[in-house]
Amino acid sequence: MKGVNYLLAGVLLMMSGLVFGQKSFNDCSAAFLNNKMVVDEYAPNGKCKLAANAVGKLTVCTADLSPTGNRAKEKISFRIAIRDKNTKTLVMFSDETYKEVNIEKVMQKCTAGDQIVLLTMDSQYALPHNEIQVL
Repeated sequence: MKGVNYLLAGVLLMMSGLVFGQKSFNDCSAAFLNNKMVVDEYAPNGKCKLAANAVGKLTVCTADLSPTGNRAKEKISFRIAIRDKNTKTLVMFSDETYKEVNIEKVMQKCTAGDQIVLLTMDSQYALPHNEIQVL
């Protein structure tokens, strides 16, 4: 009976390692406006900027990154917050979770200098360029 307990404990320990050993931020993702990546360069110094009069569909997608171009793959769920340019206060845009949103709707609540902050809903997705400067 003692051997069975050790065996059961070993199996449970291995299974818990599988659950807790899962890595976060395995899949690269990026913000896209009309299927064009918003960040100017998918690198640590990349910048995201949009004009206040931008139009189209804003999405967050897993990205196929290559030297010849970047392509949106699968849309992922995200939320939106807006950082006020003066106070740096971060306010949720809405309680909704999106897979796409009309950027015009978001820009109605922004002024030049604000930042649109995109929040992923799953730690599987890395979104290093999650702040978009409103020009």
